[in-house]
Amino acid sequence: MTRPANPASPPHDDAAGGGPAGNASPEGDRDALWPFPLRTLDVGPGRVSLVDEGAEGAKPGAPTLVFVHGTPTWSLLYRRFLGALAGRHRVVAWDHLGFGRSERPEGWGYRPADHAAVVARVIDALGLDDVVLVAHDFGGPIGLDWALDHPERVRGLVLFNTWMWSLEGTTAARMGRMLSGRVGRFLYRRNFSPRVLLPAGFADRKRLDPAVYRAYLDAFPDPASRHAPWVFARELAGSGDWYEANWARRERIAELPALLLWGMKDPAFGPAALRRWEGLFERATTVPFADAGHFVQEEAPDEALAALEGWLAELAAGAPGS
Repeated sequence: MTRPANPASPPHDDAAGGGPAGNASPEGDRDALWPFPLRTLDVGPGRVSLVDEGAEGAKPGAPTLVFVHGTPTWSLLYRRFLGALAGRHRVVAWDHLGFGRSERPEGWGYRPADHAAVVARVIDALGLDDVVLVAHDFGGPIGLDWALDHPERVRGLVLFNTWMWSLEGTTAARMGRMLSGRVGRFLYRRNFSPRVLLPAGFADRKRLDPAVYRAYLDAFPDPASRHAPWVFARELAGSGDWYEANWARRERIAELPALLLWGMKDPAFGPAALRRWEGLFERATTVPFADAGHFVQEEAPDEALAALEGWLAELAAGAPGS
């Protein structure tokens, strides 16, 4: 179904101004853009910065929404969704290790498979079941690894421009190989990913709010803090076997209700990737955003939120994708 877009230890609270290494933005911007209290959760290699809101006000039987981001973003990407949905659902999001306000443990791998293991630790530590998984970019293969392992714990899937298959032969894989060497490391140490690639992913760069752009830039305040995004760039090609192994298991999630919120002007994961997902899911609802690029959450947030709210209402009634 295609629809047009409408116009592993308990977490603890940190002091509002403190928390893990790598604060994501100046205090004023963080307060204005990110109203959620800072909590952290020990996941083994380090502590992740965590949002866990709405459990007390959630409607009976409402699924828990778990948001998984990609690169070079952090949970800020989902700020409007978290705030709007927390009154009716429990909403959970965290910054991957090496991103946002989470810790950056030395010697850790930072590969997609490593982050996927953290997804499982967070979900298990919080005791989450009946999950709607919301994922974007690298968050797709990272979060879907858990869904493939536990389809019985998943109520539905919401995917923004992402993939879960080998990228061999694509521009993304070629770019990943180019950036995996010395030139790529040089560029990434100068914050190339949020500075250049993030605005390049927008269909209209005027939609990238300066304060939001600054918050993404400031999430990586110095060269040492920029290792994790570089690993992701390298692993566009380097983790091809892992992606393909999960794609081989795709039938485990094929019957789940799925909402595909897709920026059609995405230079990396546009219409061709969308068609691949539509061919998998038996109960897919597609909402294409004709004038949005890779970051629908920033370019068309109100329309995407309205589509998600409508789909969740149908999910509660038992009829999405019918």
